[in-house]
Amino acid sequence: MAVANPMRGIMLKVVSVLFFVIMATMLKATETVPSGEMVFFRSFFALIPVLGYLAWKRRFYQAFATKRPLGHILRGLVGVTSMSLGFFALTRLPLPEATAINYATPLLIVIFSAVLLHERVHVFRWTAVMVGLVGVVIILWPRLTVFSGGEALGDAEAVGAIAALLAAVVSAFAQMAVRNLVHTERTEAIVTYFFISASVLSLMTLPFGWVWPTPQQAALLVGAGFFGGLGQLLMTSSYRYADMSVIAPFEYVSLLLTIVIGFFVFAEVPTVTMVVGALIIIGSGIAVILREHRLGLDRIKAKEATTP
Repeated sequence: MAVANPMRGIMLKVVSVLFFVIMATMLKATETVPSGEMVFFRSFFALIPVLGYLAWKRRFYQAFATKRPLGHILRGLVGVTSMSLGFFALTRLPLPEATAINYATPLLIVIFSAVLLHERVHVFRWTAVMVGLVGVVIILWPRLTVFSGGEALGDAEAVGAIAALLAAVVSAFAQMAVRNLVHTERTEAIVTYFFISASVLSLMTLPFGWVWPTPQQAALLVGAGFFGGLGQLLMTSSYRYADMSVIAPFEYVSLLLTIVIGFFVFAEVPTVTMVVGALIIIGSGIAVILREHRLGLDRIKAKEATTP
């Protein structure tokens, strides 16, 4: 059991976010590669650092111990769909914009948990979620000018915006599936089986037009897999040293990183609507996180008060 060390947890989280942003940058740089092919490289080569780390920690066998193989397959199917949509969006949208739209996932989880799982959601969280969704609309609206009489729906950026939003929706379902799996499965197994299932399922897109990557593209795709695997390890480790309510807000560091990388690597200048919308989503997301933390503390105090 890890000793509480919030600063170490925050550092690990920030580095994991950096690695995920590097992964996304590498994938965006290979934008002529089909998204299904991107999913394969990102998943297959992520297994190398993950399994290497588990072998070093002498927990290799735990990566394959499972009581629910069908649950892992379902999680893999949903996760592959989300990744494919997200990677497709990366090739059609500026990097910061695709990242900001993905911030809608935690807000959507609250909605789906209330509607599908009948979890109790108080007025404060509903308000935060609604405000956050307004931020999503602010980001999406300039891309979907079809609603104001234009013909942008057929444009690459409009299609990319829709794909990014759908990726956030499906990602919310994927995270709910993970939340269900953690009741019986180890983290090592959830991560390993996801990358295995994603690698296999992504191969089914092979008939839909995979391309033979250039040496530069191959290096970027393999690198994306490695950085994705390392980011997963660091993110998992970060939650061992501090509460999720402390760590989770640092996910939003990715917005600053993607703005900087987008500007210097892809010459992408963030729009005012993107920045405003992203800040609204971030504020709402942090409000939900802090509220969850407060409710968790209240539940602990109530339990302690009733324990003889």
